[in-house]
Amino acid sequence: MSTGTPENKNRATAAAILPLVGGADNVTSVAHCMTRLRLGLRDRSLVQDDALKAVPAVMGVVEDDTYQIVLGPGTVARVAPEFEALVEEDRSASAGAPTAEQLAAEGAALRAAQKARNATPFKLFLRRIANIFVPLIPALIGCGIIAGLNGLLVNLGWLPAVTPALASIASGFMALIAVFVGFNTAKEFGGTPILGGAVAAIIVFPGVAKIDAFGQTLSPGQGGVLGALGAAVLAVHVEKWCRRWVPESLDVLVTPTLTVLLSGLVTIFGLMFVAGEVSTAIGTGANWLLDHTGAFAGLVLGGFFLPLVMLGLHQALIPIHTTLIEQQGFTVLLPILAMAGAGQVGCAAAVFLRLKNNHSLRDTIKSALPAGVLGVGEPLIYGVSLPLGRPFVTACAGGAAGGAFVGLFSMLGDKVGSTAIGPSGWALFPLLQGSRGLGTTAAIYAGGLLVGYAVGFLATYSFGFTRTMLAELNAPAAGQAADPEQPGDPVAV
Repeated sequence: MSTGTPENKNRATAAAILPLVGGADNVTSVAHCMTRLRLGLRDRSLVQDDALKAVPAVMGVVEDDTYQIVLGPGTVARVAPEFEALVEEDRSASAGAPTAEQLAAEGAALRAAQKARNATPFKLFLRRIANIFVPLIPALIGCGIIAGLNGLLVNLGWLPAVTPALASIASGFMALIAVFVGFNTAKEFGGTPILGGAVAAIIVFPGVAKIDAFGQTLSPGQGGVLGALGAAVLAVHVEKWCRRWVPESLDVLVTPTLTVLLSGLVTIFGLMFVAGEVSTAIGTGANWLLDHTGAFAGLVLGGFFLPLVMLGLHQALIPIHTTLIEQQGFTVLLPILAMAGAGQVGCAAAVFLRLKNNHSLRDTIKSALPAGVLGVGEPLIYGVSLPLGRPFVTACAGGAAGGAFVGLFSMLGDKVGSTAIGPSGWALFPLLQGSRGLGTTAAIYAGGLLVGYAVGFLATYSFGFTRTMLAELNAPAAGQAADPEQPGDPVAV
């Protein structure tokens, strides 16, 4: 079958992956985030890791509570539905009455999945939070870019008849983001999604401005996404309590009413105030941190972000970013964290130059580097720096240096922020916004990227390899002569 069209190409990728993860019978769940296809598997031993990594569209694999195949942004959103369709087709073709052995095996697999080695309560909680916010990222990106375009047109004085419409388009989603957070929260925690959205909608309803709580008049949106999250979690617990005690004949009337009423009252007279204080503290804390310890804070944030990405926990930062965007119009943390990707790019360039005879690794770098420049770091992490060990540490050093550079300017009053989350690297430029003009903001961000590239490169080139590592990794393949231009300068031991 030809793979000339995008649809056929995506289906071909899904078809190539399915047998390498043990076939449809070995797949228990299919989901995806921004870059990864996340699979629940019955038997991990059936997966052919090396063959999977050799599939052209696959940038790497990660084993966590689910088996994660890195495909990159855009691609994963198109391959995932094709993969699900293939799984269903295979199951339909082989459908029949399950045997006792099959049911027992399925039960054993489910029990094993619940006891996954790394499924700690903390990590499971963070993943749940990420699952609530990750589906919102496409809208945040789209509205953020429109907001940036509108700001540019307003500053230039162009198209004055159009800019109000663009402002409405860009702001509509953010004005109601609490409703979407409530909907996703209820869905994630096992409640009725629309009830979670209904309770969260109270937070953004203009009429709350007529209500006093804790001696203060409430304001629409007070508490933001954190209040919406708490309100929806409360609604789920109230709903589950009602399901246990309300007679079935009255459930359809009583349960939704009590859920919205009780959760709504607690939200108005408690959660909105508390969440509002927490949200304000987050904004104040982030500003204080960068105003007073900007360079050091940037160094720590930029230096330790790659390990968070490696563990898949970076998405737990999304509620903080979203809160800052709600309050200030941009998040000051994302541009600093994006410097971690710059260190990774510089590291990869140094590895490319140092290992001139390792053509396999150089091919990996050539294919993954463009994605790295655009802020997609997983291919370089899992395909280059992390397997090598030392280069991962030197890449973190590059991220720390870039973060310190951006943080230093925050101390000097030149804050750099992003109006949305998701993109990184050079893809973040359309979303930049700060305390000064766009030109200054973009220049500082670009300077941070260049510092990250340079330090990541120099640290890796100088300290990324021991002599033993360099000799082993740079040995020419059988029948292949060594590159005569391979440098012989000293390396760290």
